[in-house]
Amino acid sequence: MIAETLISDNIIPLRTSDTGEEALSMMDDFYIRHLPIVNDKQLLGLISEDDILNYDASEAVGSYGLSMVRPYAKGKDHVYELLRLLAEYHLTLIPVVDDEENYLGVVSLEALLLYFAQTASFSEPGSILVLEMSKRDYSLAEIARIVESENAAVLSSFITTNLDSTRLDVTIKVNRQNIQSIMATFERFDYDIKASFNESEYVGSLQERYDSLMSYLNV
Repeated sequence: MIAETLISDNIIPLRTSDTGEEALSMMDDFYIRHLPIVNDKQLLGLISEDDILNYDASEAVGSYGLSMVRPYAKGKDHVYELLRLLAEYHLTLIPVVDDEENYLGVVSLEALLLYFAQTASFSEPGSILVLEMSKRDYSLAEIARIVESENAAVLSSFITTNLDSTRLDVTIKVNRQNIQSIMATFERFDYDIKASFNESEYVGSLQERYDSLMSYLNV
């Protein structure tokens, strides 16, 4: 998935003649804290809610000084690059431009999260394992081989690292709800299982709490 396929048609960029009040109104409408400023097809910059509040909201945004550089993604950039930019600059949306840096639109944080939530790795039933290991021992191929040896598959994985440590956490989601045999195999190969989350057990726990609440209310 690339940036241009996630562009929103609803969020209209600001012109330099638009006022801060108009920008704040649009931000409220779309639950965002940033908006692009565009002159014809040229992306001039990205204005934040804080930028507007630091100036006279009745003035045109073209007269404001912007607090950040001109962050943007290219239309062919992968969604991982969008995530990196949104996290690095603490943005609620990221402008997208073509190869000539003409403005194409924006991708909002909400749209990006929705995209990931609808992918099979999130929506397909399964369980989650968190493995802790040293950085030099990490091998996704080895981890996948162990999971597959138990007739299961890795749906997704990501790594959490700490610059001050030689250890890392590897979080994997597998397409099985009963993962006792998988956990036993990891332990047999001396993997440290930091945490496990079984979807069926979680749903069952929620159902038990719901039933208890209904029983209490019917007393």
